[in-house]
Amino acid sequence: MKPTLALSTAWCSHRHTDGYAMLREMADFGFEYAELSHGIRILLVPGILKALNEGVIKISSTHNFCPLPTGVMQAAPNLFEPSSVDAREQDQWLRHTKRSIDTAAQVKSRVLVCHLGSVIFFWFNPARKLQRYLDAHPSDDVADDKDYQALLGKSVAKLRARMGPYWDRTQKNLAKVFDYAAQHGIKLGCENREKFEELPVDADFPDFLAGLPAAAPVGYWHDTGHAEIKRSMGLLDHRQQLEKNASRLLGFHLHDVNAEGQDHQAIGTGHVDFRMVSSFWRPEHILVLELGPRTTIEGVRESKARIEDLM
Repeated sequence: MKPTLALSTAWCSHRHTDGYAMLREMADFGFEYAELSHGIRILLVPGILKALNEGVIKISSTHNFCPLPTGVMQAAPNLFEPSSVDAREQDQWLRHTKRSIDTAAQVKSRVLVCHLGSVIFFWFNPARKLQRYLDAHPSDDVADDKDYQALLGKSVAKLRARMGPYWDRTQKNLAKVFDYAAQHGIKLGCENREKFEELPVDADFPDFLAGLPAAAPVGYWHDTGHAEIKRSMGLLDHRQQLEKNASRLLGFHLHDVNAEGQDHQAIGTGHVDFRMVSSFWRPEHILVLELGPRTTIEGVRESKARIEDLM
């Protein structure tokens, strides 16, 4: 038995006004499953349901928020954050997350992938200093750069000094949807993020997941591109990140990162070690090709073939 392989609608949803045609296009590549990503406009939903009823394709997973709130016409996974200082935004996050759970259950998705907010720095985001240093030293090995490591240590300390209230709000709001998700048979996949200030801090994932109630329908969702970006910043070791969270893994977003640091690239066109990543795949996992809109048709085909070879 192999993991479930799917293609994310992130690749093509912006081009379509008919959800049926969108899923038909994906099925024609030989995909049995699709992930409904965070760019699903409401107008696509009737066609999506029609395609599912006719058996054109099946849905492996969905991504908060799905569908997008009324009037929002482009991907907006961070439109509302559970970490927000604004109680009204927290309420909107809760409302639309429950709506996404409803949709996930309707399309028989197994997992709803979720972002968990961010820390707001009003004036001096330490990520800017890190990026300026990396831009000025593009060929340096950050692990051996003492100046960069000193700057990195100070930056992480500033993040941790500020993150407490934000992370507390995230955890309290996330807990509010546990019962709702469980009642609908949906697991929440908490995704590792690419930005320095996004939550949780990667090193905190194991303790966060271990501290949840035993019945909480929550697991770890691993994004290869995000992990590679963090690795290049010296913020994590990609293999160790997977090792520490292997027991809670639900699935993967698979995409490559090129020499310019751009993610959502076709598999094999960048420097993500997919052979290493594949050693963590298990039959119960969901593997989602999350390719950017600029990926060519040939890039989609080649990505599928490369992942199937590793499977």
